[in-house]
Amino acid sequence: MRTAILELLKRNGGEYISGEELSRNLNVSRTAVWKHIRALKQAGYDIEAHSRLGYALRQNTDRLLPDEIRVQLTSTILGQEIHYFSEVDSTNTEAKKLAANGCPEGTIVVAEAQSTGRGRLSRGWFSPFGQGIWLSVVLRPPFGPMDAAKCTLMAAVGVNRAINAVTGIGCGIKWPNDILWNNRKVVGILTEMSAEMDVINYVVIGMGINVSIEEFPDEFAASAVSLSVAAGRSISRVKLLTTILAELENAYILVKKSGFAPVLAAWRQESITLGQQVKVQGFERSFTGLAVDIDADGALLVKTSQGVERVVAGDVSIRPAGSL
Repeated sequence: MRTAILELLKRNGGEYISGEELSRNLNVSRTAVWKHIRALKQAGYDIEAHSRLGYALRQNTDRLLPDEIRVQLTSTILGQEIHYFSEVDSTNTEAKKLAANGCPEGTIVVAEAQSTGRGRLSRGWFSPFGQGIWLSVVLRPPFGPMDAAKCTLMAAVGVNRAINAVTGIGCGIKWPNDILWNNRKVVGILTEMSAEMDVINYVVIGMGINVSIEEFPDEFAASAVSLSVAAGRSISRVKLLTTILAELENAYILVKKSGFAPVLAAWRQESITLGQQVKVQGFERSFTGLAVDIDADGALLVKTSQGVERVVAGDVSIRPAGSL
């Protein structure tokens, strides 16, 4: 009901709409309308109330409020249940708790800020209030644990498509799942799983998207950039979030229908790693070579002077042209 009221207020373009008209359109009492308006105001919406004229939405918000998300949501699985936090330690931590307690597939956790956000290889992630999308999605896929790692590549395809659709800035995927613009990171993705021998209990895909950050801490300043800086304009976080959910859902449905082959093909098309000289920093050794492909499991294939190396885990950096 709050979502419906919010949509009617927005349609009215900042002009007043009476409580009587709202109650008639929504088939609820004026008292119920008043209670929902009060809840929206408490959630952060700037709604002006006038005893004779009714209610007017004075300022749209770009906070990632559940009602704001639902107005623009087009996905039918992802985002049907939303858990919103002003600040949380990590959206992945919260999502794993919900998943372990049986939350439905497609549940999302979204926060305005994270105090201990993290990326791959236990690295920290800068997650300031209101300047990014800090999001986790719970999936309960029907395939086996051996295929779970490919959900990371699936997520990268969905997120990259959404960003390019909304911003038009031309981002690409660095293996396995970082989204880069001009060789600077705009998105990191962290996938975590709970599984038994032959069944996945749940997969949590966490995403950190730099939307409007203008100043990064020194440790990230040279390697990160935000979408608004790259695009040279403001980017709606709500629009981007709902587009990400739609594109990720499309990719997930395709995987369940046709397997991972189509998604891996899409990943190849959007990759900025393949065809590049790369340095691979593994847990026990490092080497350089030419990134030539990914295999059916999503592992990176790197051609070296000793042959083709299969990279399953580790840190891969793209080397500048002409470097050794």
